[in-house]
Amino acid sequence: MFSLSRKDLATLAVFAAVVLTMPLWLAPLGAAYPGLMQKFAIYAIFAIGFNILFGLTGYLSFGHAAFIGVGSYTTVWSFKLLSMDIVPAMIFAVIVSGLFALVIGYFSLRRTGIYFSILTLAFAQMSYSLAYSVLTPITNGETGLLLARDDPRYLDAMFGAQANIAGLPQPTFLGMSVTGYTGFYLSALVLILTFFMSQKIFASPFGMALRGIKSNQTRMNYTGFNTRPYMLAAFVISGMIAGLAGALLSITDPLAGAERMKWTESGNVVLMTILGGVGTLVGPVIGAWLIKYFENIFSAINTNMLNNFFSFLPDGLQNVVVTVLSKFVGEGWHLTLGLMFVLIVVFLPGGLVEGFHRLMARFKRRKETPEGVASVQPAE
Repeated sequence: MFSLSRKDLATLAVFAAVVLTMPLWLAPLGAAYPGLMQKFAIYAIFAIGFNILFGLTGYLSFGHAAFIGVGSYTTVWSFKLLSMDIVPAMIFAVIVSGLFALVIGYFSLRRTGIYFSILTLAFAQMSYSLAYSVLTPITNGETGLLLARDDPRYLDAMFGAQANIAGLPQPTFLGMSVTGYTGFYLSALVLILTFFMSQKIFASPFGMALRGIKSNQTRMNYTGFNTRPYMLAAFVISGMIAGLAGALLSITDPLAGAERMKWTESGNVVLMTILGGVGTLVGPVIGAWLIKYFENIFSAINTNMLNNFFSFLPDGLQNVVVTVLSKFVGEGWHLTLGLMFVLIVVFLPGGLVEGFHRLMARFKRRKETPEGVASVQPAE
């Protein structure tokens, strides 16, 4: 059940090493902050879950942000009603998100193609609107769901756990605070486990069936294979992983707001998956890291920083260079991301992972061909 092939085991080991050493290799890039690295890990989890649906089945969902929102709200309510320990909060977040995905998937999967995408977008937008209006007693509307010192927390009261007297209570893991680097390594561990689960799904008969659905669902139906339960299972698993990511977001910052359910969040995970490589194991993780890096680091670059960086240039040339580049950083970081997305879709439809494979194949061919050996020409 937990065994992997030698190749997959090596991939998992390298992936775990890369994730756990993020504070080291992100430091030169200016991104080795615990809060930012937690975002890297959490949105990588979100992208892995989305890839199980989109990458394996080809069904494009524009409503996955709804599951992040449900996971966030469930987590905060668990903190308010049960305990500040993150274990029950994460369990309930995954369960509730799965049930929510089951309902949405049951109706949405009655259609395919663009109609499925529109249905998921409609459900997500309805959820977003309900969180702002009808469900205000549950979601606290625009303010968002927040913790309070007088929340009942029945499990904590039952076992005599005391809240932080100095201020608002903070999430804990078996009594240990999950702030700072502890919170990052917790998210990193969950990311590694999610990646392992994704490997198992990709290599399982269930994953093979999902690939068959993506290849030709009509032919599979004609052969008597009932694809609907497989599609629904993939949708629910994907929604549960998205809910887990939402739970980790609320553990990092103990609040839940409807803005996490906006359609732009659903669009972001689509971009993450396409940039990295749809249907690959590592691609969505790379895409998530890249977009979050642009969002948090590129957006912080301003004109003064550019002037300091290009101070070695002559004044006239420096002004031109800074004026041009300033349109692609700071508030214009979306332009840089958009150009990158266009280039990758046009020249590397398989994402950055495809580009890496092409590069390695070219390097391998060049290595196998000795220098100075001319290619054999056919006799005339």
